[in-house]
Amino acid sequence: MQNRLLSLDVFRGITVAAMILVNNPGDWEHVYAPLLHAHWHGCTPTDLIFPFFLFIVGVSISFAMSKSKKPSIDKIVKRSAILFGLGLFLNLYPKFNFETVRIPGVLQRIALVYLVCAIVFVKTTHSTQIRLTAFLLVVYYLLMTFVPVPGVGYANLEATTNLGAWIDRSILTTAHLWKAAKVWDPEGLFSTLPAVATGLLGVLTGQWLRSDKAVAEKIAWLFTVGNLLVVAGLIWDLFFPINKSLWTSSFVLYAGGWSMVGLAVCYWLIDVQGYRRWTTPFVAFGVNAITVFFLSGIIPRTLALIKVETPEGTINSQQWMQKNLIGVWFSNPYNASLAGALTFVAIWFVILYVMYKKGVIIKV
Repeated sequence: MQNRLLSLDVFRGITVAAMILVNNPGDWEHVYAPLLHAHWHGCTPTDLIFPFFLFIVGVSISFAMSKSKKPSIDKIVKRSAILFGLGLFLNLYPKFNFETVRIPGVLQRIALVYLVCAIVFVKTTHSTQIRLTAFLLVVYYLLMTFVPVPGVGYANLEATTNLGAWIDRSILTTAHLWKAAKVWDPEGLFSTLPAVATGLLGVLTGQWLRSDKAVAEKIAWLFTVGNLLVVAGLIWDLFFPINKSLWTSSFVLYAGGWSMVGLAVCYWLIDVQGYRRWTTPFVAFGVNAITVFFLSGIIPRTLALIKVETPEGTINSQQWMQKNLIGVWFSNPYNASLAGALTFVAIWFVILYVMYKKGVIIKV
């Protein structure tokens, strides 16, 4: 088995492009429901994007860290620290107020999941990784649903009063949590534990793909296990609801199952059947995934600093461009907002395509 799968780069690229799409609508007031996160319990297509990426992180670990050439723990820690630092920089920019900076975030969670999964992969056996994945999911379920929350007196899964929110407030304080919620964080410390299980599902999947099994057997088992995990997640949802913000154990199984199915489809189409002509745009996104995610977060914040005076009042440059360059072509504000998001993705594709053709890959 080769050390790099084209299908994995494509799957990563699709995921990153989707992440940029949902994070940068032309107008946050007019976004189609599938491009928004579920309000609380439940799952939209947008809710699957982040677990897909963490799953891919796990698969990539299995391919990048071969048994014969394992990286040192120092290198793993260094890479994790860089990712965490980039995420913290995103939260600091442009005000750089350390007193109120949000400490958790998407890149921070990726960093922590990578750190734990990489060390687990290097230091443990396949069977231990399976047991650890199950252990994290069961223990998280028991703690979230049976341990009384201090100050509340009972276990619950409400946004502001669940055990995870209490732990995050106690450790990080409300000054360093998600500003939109203030008292809880969707990428908080406690919910990172089951997020590690998402990464470990990817690690296990990567090892399966690297095995000497027949291609047909690999694909069949990926589809089978993936669908079984989706069903298991739906069953667990009956008493531990699927919830992306809490990263519930049912959400891990449900999203992990769809991740396996998605990768299996890409693997069968691209690496087995050889349908590769359509893959270049997504490979361009996939090979510079962290770079484009980081810069796509910096640019909107920068544009928001540039103010434009209009007859209706002062707006930022991004709002001005959406209204005057994109929105004028659409009577439906939802279509205009979607067009703005797609334009942003298209601009990034041009940049990344040029980088890809020139062999520019920025590794973190």
